[in-house]
Amino acid sequence: MTSLGRSGVKVSPLGFGAAGIGNLYRHVGDEEAHEAVAAAWERGIRYFDTAPHYGLGLSERRLGAALREYDRAHYTVSTKVGRRLEPADGTGDDLANGFAVPATHRRVWDFSADGIRRSLEASMDRLGLDHLDVVYLHDPDDHAEQAFREGYPALEKLRSEGVVGAIGVGMNQSAMLTRFVRDTDVDVVLCAGRYTLLDQSALADLLPAAAERGTSVVVGGAFNSGLLAHPTPASTYDYARTPQEMLDRALRLQALAGRHDVTLRAAALAFCSAHPAVASVLVGVGSTAEVHDCAEQFAIHVPTAFWRELRGTGLLPTQESS
Repeated sequence: MTSLGRSGVKVSPLGFGAAGIGNLYRHVGDEEAHEAVAAAWERGIRYFDTAPHYGLGLSERRLGAALREYDRAHYTVSTKVGRRLEPADGTGDDLANGFAVPATHRRVWDFSADGIRRSLEASMDRLGLDHLDVVYLHDPDDHAEQAFREGYPALEKLRSEGVVGAIGVGMNQSAMLTRFVRDTDVDVVLCAGRYTLLDQSALADLLPAAAERGTSVVVGGAFNSGLLAHPTPASTYDYARTPQEMLDRALRLQALAGRHDVTLRAAALAFCSAHPAVASVLVGVGSTAEVHDCAEQFAIHVPTAFWRELRGTGLLPTQESS
């Protein structure tokens, strides 16, 4: 277990991303979701990440219900703020936002101090918790002014009150995360998709800044939403159709991994976890099979010869150590 910044909040090296049990892209039953969390616990995973956005609160409710079986002192939960849920007419579904759930609520962007507290209270109610270990501002890309002026100070106050153990920001870009690291006192940032075998853009700004400031980084999107897990023409890259150039690159990576008797999944996870600023790697899982596979892949030693050949092909920057 690794502490997040100076907060004292600890996370396991491999984390459970709970969007899947919020019915991301497909229906998952209550029992299947419960069993996925139980499998994660069995494999030693003690960090669980969720958000109101995931299934319009379904992920939080399911995660909270499953974790009630375990000692609260022995696991870490993070959720997110910035999208409040308001009741809707309930007609139709939420598939336009990626979740196979009824459209019982609508998301409202809100990084105000009041919005942060209201969102957090609702999340704690769904999770069945009286405090949260980690809270992230969620995707403030188009709301930077309010997030810095109101959202971040609200989280800082909640941390000082003991309602929240550690605070941070979660995004799919590195530039604004770097600004938060340099200009605020966040404990951790969650960077999705920008530090992977296919995209190392976070190396240019975020990771050096985090290492310098002592801020922890949690890496999400290690498989770039699927391509690095199973590269095929049907795979998605960053939640969209995969460009042919990226598919070709992923297939080259897969072939190289095969020559060294490792899977591309194992190499992708090992790459993300190797940087000294990285405290945990979150994997999005929605079934026991996915949990066990990710845990097994994460435990695989990827030989030095693989990284050496990878750099020799130009597929990985030579300055990055693994």
